[in-house]
Amino acid sequence: MEVAFEEGRSGTAWSHAIAQQLLQRYGVVFRETAHAEGLPGGFSAVYDVMKALEESGKIRRGYFAADLGATQFAMPAAVDLLRSLRVGTDKVEVVQLAATDPANPYGALLRWPAVVDTSLTRSVGARVILCDGALVAYLRRGNPNVQVFLPEEEPARGQAGRALAEFLVGRVQRLNDAGAERAGMLIATVNGVLVAEHAMARYLLDAGFQAGAMGFNVRRNLPPLPGGAREVIANA
Repeated sequence: MEVAFEEGRSGTAWSHAIAQQLLQRYGVVFRETAHAEGLPGGFSAVYDVMKALEESGKIRRGYFAADLGATQFAMPAAVDLLRSLRVGTDKVEVVQLAATDPANPYGALLRWPAVVDTSLTRSVGARVILCDGALVAYLRRGNPNVQVFLPEEEPARGQAGRALAEFLVGRVQRLNDAGAERAGMLIATVNGVLVAEHAMARYLLDAGFQAGAMGFNVRRNLPPLPGGAREVIANA
């Protein structure tokens, strides 16, 4: 990968090094990946290399992710991982990432959901929560106003709502277990609506939040959460 930055490198060597770097970083590379990376020359700068790697059997070409360009290349290991995720399971994986994390596709590869009277950005301090890869919440640092994005239909809507609420309570518990002082969370509004009036209210209360004068809050010394969700936190 260092070849891309060597003085006097050839154009072919540069394209090959950049293509390998994108594959290693993302696993699956789309036309939108080049745009997100600000790649000089765009996707066409690495397309020929990707095509050659696919023809030689080193990578695969297909339509691996919906709602993105039809031209997609992937490492074989990435394809195997995607296939393994098709296996049905009752467990939901909830992941928290910094909004600026390259692993967060929203605001880079994918558009943010439409939000009324505000905007979502890949800003420092903001966090996203993904449920099985789909954005379910956006949190700003020190801000009790949460943006939530749940599926429209049941049972997916209820499953995502419960998993999100349990994840938020579990995060506070883990911070308490780690010895963090004054660990807790206050939610005043959800999508601009008072939290008590939003559909998320019942999920939050069931998970361990308590109603207060300023909204719903959760603090230390909570009972263990029910099983069912796999939780991962990155860059918390």
